[in-house]
Amino acid sequence: MTQEAVKTEEIKLSREQEHEERRAAALAMGGPKKLEARRAEGRLNARERLALLLDPGTFRESGLFTTSAVEADRHKTPADGKVTGTGEVDGRRAAVIAYDFTVKGSSSSPVSNKKMSNFKELVGKVGMPLVYLSESTGVRMPDAMGGTGMGNANGKTRFLRKRESPWVSAAFGYCFGSAAWHTVAADFAVFRKGSVLAVSSPGLVSRATGQQVEAQELGGWKVHAEVTGYADAVADTDEEAIELVRRFLSYMPAHNGEAPPLAPVPAGSGERAAELNQIVPESRTKTYDVRKVIDIIADTDSVFPIKARYGKSLVTSLARIGGQSVGIIANNPMFKGGALDGAACDKATSFLVLCDSYNIPVIMLVDQPGFLIGLEAEHNKVAGKIINWMNALSLVTVPKISVTMRKNYGQAFINMGGGGTADATAGWWSTEVSFMDPTSAVSVVHGLDPQTDPEMYELRLAEMAKGTTAYDVARVYGFEQVIDPAETREFILGALKDHYRARSNGVGEHNLSTWPTSF
Repeated sequence: MTQEAVKTEEIKLSREQEHEERRAAALAMGGPKKLEARRAEGRLNARERLALLLDPGTFRESGLFTTSAVEADRHKTPADGKVTGTGEVDGRRAAVIAYDFTVKGSSSSPVSNKKMSNFKELVGKVGMPLVYLSESTGVRMPDAMGGTGMGNANGKTRFLRKRESPWVSAAFGYCFGSAAWHTVAADFAVFRKGSVLAVSSPGLVSRATGQQVEAQELGGWKVHAEVTGYADAVADTDEEAIELVRRFLSYMPAHNGEAPPLAPVPAGSGERAAELNQIVPESRTKTYDVRKVIDIIADTDSVFPIKARYGKSLVTSLARIGGQSVGIIANNPMFKGGALDGAACDKATSFLVLCDSYNIPVIMLVDQPGFLIGLEAEHNKVAGKIINWMNALSLVTVPKISVTMRKNYGQAFINMGGGGTADATAGWWSTEVSFMDPTSAVSVVHGLDPQTDPEMYELRLAEMAKGTTAYDVARVYGFEQVIDPAETREFILGALKDHYRARSNGVGEHNLSTWPTSF
């Protein structure tokens, strides 16, 4: 070997060594002490979460060698606190942004924002889901302070949200700043128990307001599961949260230009149809859990609840029927007698946006006494929420199928697929439909009390109850069919075939793709 060749080999070895040292430093994240502390708390680190989410050997990292642009932090910010790249989830391509809390609390800087913006643009351009594994203290103050820091912000790229491909966020711990924005803008957000999402940290809120605020009270997972509705699902562990992300994506298309994937129909699906006659009592005053109805109608083990702890008088679930992804909206008499309040309205509207954006047919299972009225409801803007729901339903361009199971009263008749707002309609033969529950109508119209004048009350009640059967609705083609409850799944399967958008290969018009769902 010549002297020149020896020198070339030495340079190559030197470069290889430098490359490996830089690579090892980046992969070390915040260092062994911080990683061990997380492990002791039962928390996975960013790269462990990535490994669970993505199929083995598929991760292609982008930005491994990025650091903060602030020179003093150059060697303290491996990957600048965000691990980004692409990989596969069950054999389907996806992009991922994992917040690394061991690097300055995964605070955001212009460099890490640039990495995230790259993938937001990429998924819209090529058509694949984007998953955020979220945990952050918010913006990194030294990088953002002053006119230079603010002037360097790119709000258009960072916060533009058009539902062209599914966005998912799993909130694992503190989620302030961009971790909060991305979670509330996501199509599906799962919160690990113990997580906190808020605009600012409890410490900053306390200093700004002079009021001591506890983290869980400010924006804990329970607040977002039960009060704000931002949490679509709740998980006990990091592992469970990531499994929920993977399962949600299985119902979704890669982008809005294709229909969701078909799945094999499990053996035994639909075989329990006759049980519906026992589960739902004919008497409208008796309660039951509509989730049992959904389990029977859907393919076996395919039901995936959305916002289960929020607006409980309405159930929203992804499911499969005949292997096809569907979105189910169902009244649940177990809670508030199935009456629809403001939270239920917001829940329904948000779910319609999801289904319309990603070409998922909507199935409505109806058993409702109307909208919840009263002082609190009016002060919480229930009238506007009802109209938001109705407007959204009118704009949905995927197939809409409505089955009335027992009772269907008032304006909610329209919101739940009546009055021409659904493509296919049916009523169980036990259905009762009217503008108002006949018992309430007697009191409103005639001012009668069953206790003081029972004989006249019964006479007027019989008058009010006339013409309220499923057959009366079907007589004017308000229902396409009147069916035995046991025929519900077959009716839905037939309607899905009839209303499949063959001209566009099952793709809708996405009128709700920019609709805000977190107001």
